[in-house]
Amino acid sequence: MTASAVLDEAAIARIQSRTVRTLAVGQVLGGIAFGATVSLGALLAKDITGQDALSGFATAFVTLGAAVAAIPLARLAARQGRRIALTLGNLLALIGIVIVISAASSATFWLFLIGVVLIGTGNAGNLQSRFAATDLATPARRGRELSVVVWATTVGAVAGPLLLGPGEALGRSLGMPVHTGSYLFSLAAQVAAFLLYIIALRPDPLRIAQQRDADAPATAVGASVDRPRVARYAIFAVAASHTVMASVMAMTPVHLQHMTMGDATVIVGITIAAHVAGMYGLSPVFGWLSDRFGRVAVILLGQLLLAGALVAAFVGSASHAGVLIALILLGLGWSAATVAGSTLLTEASSLERRPRRQGLSDSLMSLCAGVGAILAGLVLQAVEYRGLAVVALVLVIAVTAVSPFALRVRDPQA
Repeated sequence: MTASAVLDEAAIARIQSRTVRTLAVGQVLGGIAFGATVSLGALLAKDITGQDALSGFATAFVTLGAAVAAIPLARLAARQGRRIALTLGNLLALIGIVIVISAASSATFWLFLIGVVLIGTGNAGNLQSRFAATDLATPARRGRELSVVVWATTVGAVAGPLLLGPGEALGRSLGMPVHTGSYLFSLAAQVAAFLLYIIALRPDPLRIAQQRDADAPATAVGASVDRPRVARYAIFAVAASHTVMASVMAMTPVHLQHMTMGDATVIVGITIAAHVAGMYGLSPVFGWLSDRFGRVAVILLGQLLLAGALVAAFVGSASHAGVLIALILLGLGWSAATVAGSTLLTEASSLERRPRRQGLSDSLMSLCAGVGAILAGLVLQAVEYRGLAVVALVLVIAVTAVSPFALRVRDPQA
């Protein structure tokens, strides 16, 4: 018997409502592990190796893990459903956290990188959650329900860095290595997320959507004219903006530690938490702006915010307040460019090419950010934090300079 014969629209609406709630809670839990890794990864890499130049490898490898896992997890979801893909991502992240703690205890850098990569695969699953929220959503509520899951990311990603202080105190009481205590909270959160998806994400929203689609084959309605030039610009804008954000953010904990000349754990936690709040907290606002004023206009607004962040980092590099302002603006600029750029990519791609281009965009943005984080460590060592801001500004200028190529094709949402 088919899904449509078993479930009426009211039943599907109830399943969708429960699915969104489950995904939102899962994002809170999953974000705690990612927030802790972003905050502490660079410091742990430096502790293990004793070299600032290698501190960027933490962010590089967590983004590498996300890039490598994105397509396999998406394919697994297509075959087995969202529940299996999301729980696998959580399980791999759980293993990664244990490996990171072990690597810190033994001061083994290669083992640390393996653990960080596995945590990155969990983040790839977190990113996939926003698509799971749309599987059974009606067209009228699709964007709103996706935004609920994205908004929930804020809670976990901000809570992770804010738990650094209590985590360090807990870790010291248990005799754990420095900068690993917070991972105990991450461990508990990942176990809770794993159990949540296994138990609560039933029935699987994607499997129901696939069954409904088989009963009523999709038509050409809703497909858009393919605009490859605009799509290429959208992919470039998202990847470049993500690279600017990740490279500067990855080096901020090391820079703050140098400024503080001591234990900078609490300052790092507050700064990264404010940055992550900027990344996710206003994403619905930027989505509304892109609907109202056009996708390219909001991408350019994102570049303006990123430029402001880099200027603040250059001018205020010797001040905790200056770095905090820079990181907040950095998060806001990333949010504007990513929300508008991802929407533009979807609208510029025909239905047939859309999934492939979206997968390419996600992988490319993660890979570029990973390389950028590695190079940022070398730049930080050579020309310090102010010099890193100047180098990152090149990408902002590039995205702005090539925007006329996308503006020449009329944006239907403008």
